[in-house]
Amino acid sequence: MATYEPEIKYQSDSKSESGVVKDEEPTEVSTPPQVNGIDGKLHRELSARQVQMIAIAGTIGTGLFLGTGSSLAQGGPASILICYTIVGFIVYVTLLLLGELGTQYPVTGSFGHYCTRFFSPSYGFALTWNYWGGRAISLAGDLVSAQLIMSYWTEWNPWAVALLFWVFLVMINAIHVKAYGELEYWLSSLKIVAIVIFIIVGVIVNVGVNHEHRYIGGENWRLPGAPFVGGFGGFLSVFVTASFAYGSTESLGITAGETKNPSRNMPRVVKFVFWRVLIFYVLSILLIGLNVPYNYPNLSTRSAITSPFAIVFEEVGAVGAASFMNTVVLTSVVSAANHNIYAGTRVIYGLAVVKQAPRIFTRTTKNGIPIPALVLTSSVSMLCFGSSYIGNGLVWEWLKNLTGVSVQIAWLSIGITSWRFRKAWVRQGRPLEEMKFRAKWTWPWAPAFVVISVIVLILVQGWHSIYPNFVVVDFVSFYIELPIMAIMTLAWLFIKRRRNPDSLQTSRTKTFWYTDMPDLDTMDLHEDEYKEVEDDIIEDEKRAQRTKYGNFVFRVLWRSYYWVA
Repeated sequence: MATYEPEIKYQSDSKSESGVVKDEEPTEVSTPPQVNGIDGKLHRELSARQVQMIAIAGTIGTGLFLGTGSSLAQGGPASILICYTIVGFIVYVTLLLLGELGTQYPVTGSFGHYCTRFFSPSYGFALTWNYWGGRAISLAGDLVSAQLIMSYWTEWNPWAVALLFWVFLVMINAIHVKAYGELEYWLSSLKIVAIVIFIIVGVIVNVGVNHEHRYIGGENWRLPGAPFVGGFGGFLSVFVTASFAYGSTESLGITAGETKNPSRNMPRVVKFVFWRVLIFYVLSILLIGLNVPYNYPNLSTRSAITSPFAIVFEEVGAVGAASFMNTVVLTSVVSAANHNIYAGTRVIYGLAVVKQAPRIFTRTTKNGIPIPALVLTSSVSMLCFGSSYIGNGLVWEWLKNLTGVSVQIAWLSIGITSWRFRKAWVRQGRPLEEMKFRAKWTWPWAPAFVVISVIVLILVQGWHSIYPNFVVVDFVSFYIELPIMAIMTLAWLFIKRRRNPDSLQTSRTKTFWYTDMPDLDTMDLHEDEYKEVEDDIIEDEKRAQRTKYGNFVFRVLWRSYYWVA
């Protein structure tokens, strides 16, 4: 079979093409021939409606429904409320920084591509592979979660349940990006409805509608050892769980490469989605801390994890209430796994495009699905089957820690990349008004804030694995990714130095030190900028006509539709 170096191209609903993403060495890129139905293109088929729900689905998932149980047991109600709020604000600022980049340069690969372009190709190589590994591991964690949830109803072969979900999701992602997007939309809608119901139920349970018909109030905050369980170490341990829970928010940028009219839709998503998510998180976690005692039996053990959401529904006493909530939790796990397959597949595809992965992963079907990348990503999830022999709860904790740290490294890298991008933009004299989206209130402090705060989180969150007792396995799950990142960065730098020594810059003071950081004064800030196509203009005109002209009732209905959808 013939091989080729592909040029990324995107297709809108019409036959016009836009958003060309050039390779690092464009002189070596050629348009791929049509070989056995493989065209090397991704298609812009995700609507704003789907992208918004995808962003919510990535954050309201396994980490919230199951992770809050272990967080409550380890840190107590005050710790989870404070930690989730802090991490939520960090993620919100990070998302705004990513929104600036994703709107200006809507390419597949997202922050990994931006890091390679604006900061360092060698570090971008390590970051993107690390993030892909995090998505693949998180997929395994989702399937382990499915086993944990199914144990509520039956102990029948949990590995078979995981296998069925795995096959179903691989098939969905192999069909078309629209199939992935539509599944995410409806699963996310179900989760949002369920959380709204949970908030209502949580309030009435707290005021007295429960098994004991008593007002709970803040009793669980006054239990012996509460509200800060485990002291300072217990408080710090919640940060990694919170990061895991908020994880995948940053993968919103990955959808930019397949989003219709990204110049309009990406800012809308960035500005509105996260506030909704933050409200869901803060209210849900507050109610969990009020209604569920941190010492609830089997809230978090080596063999099982219980969802606090199901516990609250059990308190209502309604027949089947807990089963309903567990069903919702199960669908959220399927949604999270679906998103992780998608994100991991696009990340490995983006790596192959910039020649940091084997080029076979750039091959796509006529529907724009990179099947080799899909196969590699989904195959790693088979790690979940090892949990049947170790203990589902323990393995889930390990996978949660690994995924949480991977997500934090991604946030850190977004901060560094935004710092470099903003400096280059100002230094080259480009007017800030030329940016397609700019979060004005985050200038100039936001990148430094993200970098410093995330570094602190990464360093301190594993404190309880060191003191008072050193636990090797837990320590490794918290910190193993840091030396791996360093080794991969140095290895790629060494390889590039041997292959193309002219691409590296020698330090002025030491001849043995090399860097591949691009020059801020000469880097191309125009490459990959999105140019609107005819479909984008038509869509904007239709939206304006529906919301600004015509009958008052219809204008209100259309504005409500766009706000909700």
